[in-house]
Amino acid sequence: MNLISKNMGSRLRIIITGYILRWPLGGNAWAYLQYVLGLSKLGHEVYYVEESGDSPYCCYDPSRYTSDTNPDYGLKFTAQAFDSLGLKDCWAYYDAHTSTWLGPCADNILEICTTADLLLRMPAMADSLAPWLEQIPKRVLVDIDPVFTQLRYLGDATAKRDAQRYTNYLSFGENISRGTAKIPDDGFPWQTTRPTIVLDAWPVTPGSNQGNYTTIMKWKSYPAGEYKGVRYGMKLESFQPYIDLPEKTNAGLELTVDGGHKVNQDLAQKGWQFCNPLEITRDLWTYQHYIQQSKAEFSVAKQGYVISNSGWFSDRSVCYLASGRPVLLQDTGFSEWLETGAGVISFNNPDEALAGIEEINSRYEFHCQAARDIAQEYFDSEKVLSHLLDLVFENKARKIELHRK
Repeated sequence: MNLISKNMGSRLRIIITGYILRWPLGGNAWAYLQYVLGLSKLGHEVYYVEESGDSPYCCYDPSRYTSDTNPDYGLKFTAQAFDSLGLKDCWAYYDAHTSTWLGPCADNILEICTTADLLLRMPAMADSLAPWLEQIPKRVLVDIDPVFTQLRYLGDATAKRDAQRYTNYLSFGENISRGTAKIPDDGFPWQTTRPTIVLDAWPVTPGSNQGNYTTIMKWKSYPAGEYKGVRYGMKLESFQPYIDLPEKTNAGLELTVDGGHKVNQDLAQKGWQFCNPLEITRDLWTYQHYIQQSKAEFSVAKQGYVISNSGWFSDRSVCYLASGRPVLLQDTGFSEWLETGAGVISFNNPDEALAGIEEINSRYEFHCQAARDIAQEYFDSEKVLSHLLDLVFENKARKIELHRK
């Protein structure tokens, strides 16, 4: 039990939302499960609650390559994911299409929500606040998609009205609170948080100097945003200057992405290697194994993250770091708060990316060790989640500042 719980007289009852069942892929699931597992390890009573919404395409089923309202695949995936982490009986899913609760907590989830102390709403662009969540005293929006979250609230009055029903606002846009981000102001008092990882669930494994630089990515998650003449794009825009990179290095560069036949064919002609994203992300452990067999990560960021100097850092990259894999990542402004040059190397153009590859290759074991050290220092769930709770409950006595330069 941590100090916050002692001060409150008992451990916290926490509800976390997300998109595990509706988007049942390993990398996506880990992003939310780090919070469920991490807060549980801190001694809190944690439940995961997911809602279908009313879309007829709410549930993606990778086995059928389709999206519809059928939650069967997602239910099986979610059960296996939670069970494998020792979290068997702490989740529920509300299917609005049948007005039924499903999952191991289906019978008592409404009572659990009624008596909860804290709601972590992830992602911040989620559906409207459901009746069973609106009475929770501390309701926190967790913005994992900075700039695009703020653009939504500036352009959608209904979404902004929904967001006003929360008590706290935390963002992966770390440079918002530093005053250096160029993110349009949506009027909400965003404070800093960052992706986190339960280190025990991501052990260090030996890296192979013969492996490939890899990443798991989407070309286009949704349409680009625009505000006051500034366009905030996806990874597709960021990637264009780096298309020729394999022709300029002997390092193997590999993408786990489905950009469509024409895009993949064009990239293959430039020397990029490919893996099937549905195979790699089939479950938690295929995703973890893929990262562990990689030499390092090479990745661009969404163009919107870069142009806004958001300070965003990838939860996927944190998994590479925890596994002892160096990360070569396009700078979104995270170099303002995270020590770079050892374990994490940032770049702003192709020449810097090539120099980063040469640096990692020349001192590979050094960068592998530094990668795990960075994960421990900056992203350890005990530190990050304790700090998150301190911000929400304004516990001045034990506030832990996130390490920053």
